[in-house]
Amino acid sequence: MFEGFRVLFIEDDPPVRASLVQTLELSGLEVQAFGSAELALPHISAQMPAIVITDVRLPGMTGLQLLERIRAIDAGMPVVVVTAHGDISMAVGAMRAGAYDFIEKPFAPERFVDTAMRALEKRQLQVALDELRAQLAQRSSVESVLLGRSQVMQDVRRLILRLAPTSADVMVHGETGTGKELVARCLHEHSPRHERNFVAINCGGLPETLLDSELFGHEPGAFTSAAKRRIGKIEHANGGTLLLDEIESMPVSMQIKLLRILQERKIQRLGSNEELPVNVRVVAATKEDLLQLSQQGKFRADLYYRLNVAVLKLPPLRERREDIPLLFEHFVELASARYGLPTPERRPEHLRELMAHSWPGNVREMRNAADRFVLEAGAVNLTDGTEDIAPTPLAQQMDLVEKALIDEALRRCHGRMQDVMQQLGIAKKTLYDKLHRHGIDPERYR
Repeated sequence: MFEGFRVLFIEDDPPVRASLVQTLELSGLEVQAFGSAELALPHISAQMPAIVITDVRLPGMTGLQLLERIRAIDAGMPVVVVTAHGDISMAVGAMRAGAYDFIEKPFAPERFVDTAMRALEKRQLQVALDELRAQLAQRSSVESVLLGRSQVMQDVRRLILRLAPTSADVMVHGETGTGKELVARCLHEHSPRHERNFVAINCGGLPETLLDSELFGHEPGAFTSAAKRRIGKIEHANGGTLLLDEIESMPVSMQIKLLRILQERKIQRLGSNEELPVNVRVVAATKEDLLQLSQQGKFRADLYYRLNVAVLKLPPLRERREDIPLLFEHFVELASARYGLPTPERRPEHLRELMAHSWPGNVREMRNAADRFVLEAGAVNLTDGTEDIAPTPLAQQMDLVEKALIDEALRRCHGRMQDVMQQLGIAKKTLYDKLHRHGIDPERYR
C-alpha cells in the first residue's frame, strides 16, 4: 500500500525504539530508525516519500527543534511528535508549529500504527499531486488541452494529430461533457486552417426556421426581416473549420442540404441563385449512435455514411479513472487563478470521493466540482452524493495514480529505462516489479 514510502523514527531509548520499529514493520511499513535528531536530519530532504515520527524529549536537538528544521526543508512533510503523559502544552505547541499529529505516552500500538498510516496516506497523496503539477507544467500542444495519461486518451491525441493536417471531415462521438468541442478546436489549431475561422453551431439550439439563414446566410429581401445581406456560418468558416454540434438534432430537411454541401462544396445564400464555392472542414459532434438513428429513420443514412469516415470516439470519465487526479488538480489550479482564491488542501478523503463517483457529466461535471471545491474552501462533498456507489479502496486509487505516473515517465523518456528510473527516483528492480504489476510494456514507448 505504501510501497516506496518509509517512516523515519527518532527515539533515544534503544528498547523502546526496537519495540516500536518492530510494531511498524509487522504492519508492513518500511522504517528507518535513529537515536537522535542529529543523526536523522541528514536523511531528510524535500519531496522525499517519507514521514517523520519523533519523540519530543531527545538528547541534544529536541523533537520540536527538529520539527522546525524539517518545516524549513519541506513544509508539507508530515511530522508526528510523541509527548510525555500530561505534557499537553508541549503537544499544543507542536501542532501550532506545524506538526501533523501528536501521540501521548503511554499509547496502544494500534494507535501508533494508525497515526503513522494516516500520515503516510497524506504524504502519498501530496507527493502524487506534486508530481502531477510538475507534469501539467511541462505539457504543451494538444496535451495541454486534452489531459490524460490513460492509454485511450493517448490514442485519441495521436489520432487527432494524424487527422489534423488532412482535409477529411471528422465525426466526434462522445457523451455530454467529454470535450467534443475541445477536440474540434484541436483539429483546427493543428491544421493548415488554423489562421482562418473556427465556427461552432449547435444544431439543437436553433429553431428550424432559423437554421437556413444561420448556416447559409441571406440576401436583402430574402424574407420579411432580411434588411441587409448576412454571411452564414458556412461561408464565414470558408478556409477554416465548421463544428456542427449535436448534429443528431438537425432536421431531416437540413440534413439533405448538408449532404449536398459535403459532396459539392458549394452553398447558396437565401434569396440568391449564385453558387459560392466553400473550402471548409466539417466536424460533426454527436452523443448519439447515428447508425442506430439512421436505421430508425431519424437520421439520413447517406449523410451518416458520408460523415462516418474519420471517427474520433471520446471515452467517458468513468472509463479512464486513472486520469481523475490529474484532471481535478488541473481544474482546481484554474479555478484558484480565476477566482483569486487560495488552493485548498487536497486530503485523502477527497481523492476517495473523486475515484468512487461515476461522473455522469464527465469532464464538465468535474470542472464544476473543482470550482465548488475552491469556492467552498475545500468542500468535502465534491459530488452530489445521489449515487449509491461502492467507494474505491485507497490502494486501488493509488495504483491508478502510480500507473499513470509511470506511463507519463515512459512516454517522456521514450522508454529509456535508465532515464525513467532516474526521473521516478526508484531502483531498477522496483520499476520492473511495478511494470509487471500494472501490465505496462515499455517497448511500446520506444
